[in-house]
Amino acid sequence: MKELPHGILNTYALALPRGHAFGMRPPCESWQSDDGLSIGIIRRDVDTNELGIMVRRRRLDHVWITVVEDRPIPTLVEARVALSGLLIDKPPEPLPPNTAPRPALYDFEGRTLSDAFKVLSTRSHRVAAWMMNQLYLSLPHPDKNWTGDCQTGNFHTRLWEAQLLAAFREQGLWVEQPHPSPDFRIENRLGGEAWVEAVTANPIVPYNHVNAPPSEQPDDKEELFSGAAALRFAKTLGSKLQRDYPSLPHVAGKPFAIALADFHAPASMVWSREALISYLYGMRAYTADVDGKRIAISVPMTELLGPSKFPAGLFASDRQSDLSAVIFSNACSIAKLNRVGVTLGAKTDGLRYMRIGQLFDRTPGALEGISFCLDIRSKDYLSLWPQGSEPWSAEMEVFHNPFARCKLPKGLLPEATHWFEEAGELVCSSYYETSVLWSQSLILDEDARIPTLDDFLPSSQAGA
Repeated sequence: MKELPHGILNTYALALPRGHAFGMRPPCESWQSDDGLSIGIIRRDVDTNELGIMVRRRRLDHVWITVVEDRPIPTLVEARVALSGLLIDKPPEPLPPNTAPRPALYDFEGRTLSDAFKVLSTRSHRVAAWMMNQLYLSLPHPDKNWTGDCQTGNFHTRLWEAQLLAAFREQGLWVEQPHPSPDFRIENRLGGEAWVEAVTANPIVPYNHVNAPPSEQPDDKEELFSGAAALRFAKTLGSKLQRDYPSLPHVAGKPFAIALADFHAPASMVWSREALISYLYGMRAYTADVDGKRIAISVPMTELLGPSKFPAGLFASDRQSDLSAVIFSNACSIAKLNRVGVTLGAKTDGLRYMRIGQLFDRTPGALEGISFCLDIRSKDYLSLWPQGSEPWSAEMEVFHNPFARCKLPKGLLPEATHWFEEAGELVCSSYYETSVLWSQSLILDEDARIPTLDDFLPSSQAGA
């Protein structure tokens, strides 16, 4: 057997029902068989120092199953000896009776692959391809169309579901898929639970996501807050609300959230977040000079731009009280798969992975973000998060409905950023000190010149 790197254990643990929630018995060592089909984890009780071992093996369809669950072991030496006898090269485990094998993501069955899926086969995205496959194999019960959708026109919907699973289990949630819909049931050890339905905001006219010129952020503030992006969000959420998930017997009386990712225009997730906030809470944010100081002010709005006069303020009244919250991320992308994998230690094959964007400035009164341009393997980048690697939940935001009948407990998603009303004001509460407002990723040959922030700023700001 050989030592299992921490980054790979971190990823494989996402296949456990509670993900990273090892509780009071965290891993102290991890090992793998030479053929990579078995892993062994030595766990140590933080109070009693008692040891136990867990062994996981791949099935014939590569899904992980547990074959040894927390067997007590007196000493660390004996634990290693025990694992050396268990982590031996042998064929994968058979499938349980009446269990259909999970289709492989690399089995195309004659399908015409989307360009987005084809990107995973390129040298620059091998890390993302491996990570996507691990997340797919970690899903509790993906529907029968999952692989076909992922390989063809619904790639981004399946990507979003995979990233949600990773973010949920990274936070130690029990994640299951016991019914065809909603997509996920999540629960923490304190008994908090919710049902989550995943959806993507898609374009009215389909476009090829690969190498499409990025859309431009609207210059007009009214268009930014209440224009086309807000309308796409409104119609996307509305289509899901029409399905009345909260009336299903297994959902009734429980918190229900819709998880939304944006693909309505090329690279629109870079700038569309403000439109979602404006639509949900029925307000636009502006800056103004008051007593010589530049401050942010909000202006109520009741409808979106355009001839439809679509009503704004989904969370401004009790008309959608069955919806507890909207979960959002502006980082549902192949680049996210690459970044998490590389920061966990994946080999980069002679490539350099950069991230350029803006961080939220927590300085009182600050109205602009802090620009950054960093190699994601650099100490400066890795130190942005306490665990020393990019978290799956780093960009996850939860917008709470103040009129919800069944409130979504904030502690259910402890590492997300939460938006909620308090004393009549919209309040933001973050787990991570670092909050990325928007970003883009760049992949270069390792011997290429390292770009600086000046390369991405307008010429009037370069060097400032």
